[in-house]
Amino acid sequence: MRLIMIDEYNDKTMQLARPIYDRHRRVLLAAGRTIHPKYLERLRQMDIKYLFVDDLISEGITMEELMDMPSWMDATEIVQKAFEDVKANKPLNIREMQKLVVRLVDEVSRRKILIIIPSTSLSVELRPYAHAVNVALLSLQIGKKLRLNSLQMRDLAMGALLHDIGKAVKGDEHHALKGFEYLRRNREISLLSAHVAYQHHETFNGEGAPRKIRHKEIHQYAQICGIANRFENLISEEGVPPHEAMEALMAKSNIDFAQELVHLFINTIPSYPPGTKVKMSDGREAIVTKIMNHMQRPYIRYLSTNEEISLTEKPNLLIISVIHDKNKE
Repeated sequence: MRLIMIDEYNDKTMQLARPIYDRHRRVLLAAGRTIHPKYLERLRQMDIKYLFVDDLISEGITMEELMDMPSWMDATEIVQKAFEDVKANKPLNIREMQKLVVRLVDEVSRRKILIIIPSTSLSVELRPYAHAVNVALLSLQIGKKLRLNSLQMRDLAMGALLHDIGKAVKGDEHHALKGFEYLRRNREISLLSAHVAYQHHETFNGEGAPRKIRHKEIHQYAQICGIANRFENLISEEGVPPHEAMEALMAKSNIDFAQELVHLFINTIPSYPPGTKVKMSDGREAIVTKIMNHMQRPYIRYLSTNEEISLTEKPNLLIISVIHDKNKE
């Protein structure tokens, strides 16, 4: 299995490996089938950018590093309900959100590596909520690297899940301010979680929003959420490959984000997820098969010989580019 951009899909060589859902979270296309060109065009109209496929070159790649789709969709549904309740001026179901937080913390804690499913693999209507789940999962992985305790991880997760909740609150203020004002009135939500929503658009250099605070004035959890938010937007909405998204974050070190947190993120999240087709420094094409210990030095399999090697054992062998095979229709 591998993740491809929709324009790379070839109905002669690929089958869908994971279902595609419509805006009501119903299965639109089931796994194991070929996508007819008419349906492919419909997916493009829905602005779905990514597909999980099985093909010959990805044989044997399980992508176990991904959260399973049903659990991810359940989490997305819970966040959607929270946003809809706030928009309808109904009480937030804190108990349901707390249960989700516990599940996400457990998901990250028990895994060595967790790769997110791009939110743009779903229909437009579901993306804001899938985005929130992804931001929480990315944030928790940094929290885990920082050795936060379980209470701290839960506060970070709640803040990340609700970082954009202000967009569901009526008013003309910046959504970060609206979100903070809403969350801080709820006694069951930590003030730290509320500050994640408040400060996730603040920047290290003091040019962010809504208050233009800087450096240590920005809470660490909000900085973590800000990095996760930027990365998820880059790979999902803008279709930027993970390794280029990492480079974009590095370019913002000590400008938008604290340098030490950016470095921590880069050493925690893989730049080349399993299934990524790459060109190596020896001129040969390969596919990333798995990640064991080093986030930026995965195992690769040469496409010409099926030889699999660990890049940690070949320090002089480098990935020089990612290959996207545009399908010529």
